[in-house]
Amino acid sequence: MTSPIWHPYAHLNTQAPSPKVVGGEGPRFTLESDESLLDATCSWWCMIHGYRHPRLVRAIQRQAEELCHVMLGGLTHEPADRLARELVRVTPEGLNHVFFSDSGSVGMEVAMKMAVQYHYLRGKPAKHRMLSLMKAYHGDTAGCMAVCDPEEGMHSLFAGFLPQHRFAPAPTAPFDAEEDAVQADLDALREVLEAHHHEIAALLIEPLLQAAGGLNMTSPHYLRGARKLCDEFDVLLVFDEVATGFGRTGRMFAADHAAVTPDIMVLSKGLTGGYLGHAATLATDRVHDAFIGDSELHAFMHGPTFMGNPLACRVALESLAVFEEDDYLDRIQALNGVLREELLDDEALRVHPDVVDVRVLGATAVIEVHDAKALKGVADFARARGVWLRPFGRWLYTMPAYITSSNDLRHITGVMKHWFSTRHTPRSGRDVATHP
Repeated sequence: MTSPIWHPYAHLNTQAPSPKVVGGEGPRFTLESDESLLDATCSWWCMIHGYRHPRLVRAIQRQAEELCHVMLGGLTHEPADRLARELVRVTPEGLNHVFFSDSGSVGMEVAMKMAVQYHYLRGKPAKHRMLSLMKAYHGDTAGCMAVCDPEEGMHSLFAGFLPQHRFAPAPTAPFDAEEDAVQADLDALREVLEAHHHEIAALLIEPLLQAAGGLNMTSPHYLRGARKLCDEFDVLLVFDEVATGFGRTGRMFAADHAAVTPDIMVLSKGLTGGYLGHAATLATDRVHDAFIGDSELHAFMHGPTFMGNPLACRVALESLAVFEEDDYLDRIQALNGVLREELLDDEALRVHPDVVDVRVLGATAVIEVHDAKALKGVADFARARGVWLRPFGRWLYTMPAYITSSNDLRHITGVMKHWFSTRHTPRSGRDVATHP
């Protein structure tokens, strides 16, 4: 019997039957067929502790015995209070206020509404548009689609439906670029702000790693320059750290590489270690205090049903405790060393005729190819070798769980490289996905 599930990002005429997952342990999940696959993508980058982590499982079980859910409207509870305090503690200095929601996309919607209302309450209602970057991806909800790359992004079909915002060129200087090399990118950003700052409420940035837009890796100097430009033009700076937060770039948050505090920061994915959906939008005193007033318009009119869910908050607290107690930043540094050694230092891979670039940042690596056809069949190829890889477009990448061993990571990178060292006549186009 055909499953009634409508799968995401799937071409219905060509999609193959989806393998059924029946369990998981550590960095691997198990299929109904008894195959055990090493997850190279950590389930869209969120399962940072791997599967069936005993402490996270127990945290959910204990919380379920006490309180599974209660509305946060007019009420509060201890897991939400504790998690808010912990997030203020670990995020960049000054992000003192936490608004919960249930997904990264919704967290970004919250950030955008917050920015628009902030300027309205300050008597600047004309500042109601966003400034985003080309190659950006911020989510699939309507507001988020409108600030994704309008040319190469996946949402061009909806252009007539979406509100119109402004876009600046994507940064081109790589992560390790010198400050002078970043100036051209900042000049391009300044040009857009000079022309349109009167209508721009906020600049939205995926700091250092533009993930689903092609894993573009950019410089901390760009973040510092963007902070100064936003201050100059009275524009809020919003960091979308849904993908980059909780260690993915090698620091706890991408903002930490630049010692920059955004006005608003959005977290999800690794927030709960992937065990439950949850998100947090953090704001500075400057943003929060603009909402203090007597009029009805001072209330922030947003309230997801499952915001601050006790189960999600409790497992997020345990996830953060495991992260810190088990020295995950050191683990990520070790993973980075393996990725650099196995991919960046592989001359044959870097000069392969199919390959445009090989990039590594923190616990993330990507092989970019000239043509997506060069990746047709790679998912089946990897599965036959015990690895779950899901390429998208022209990018073959890995974002492993942080508990992945060096040997397991070398197996992942070995499969990625073996694909290019083998004559790979296209076998099937089914696994060239449009989303990571």
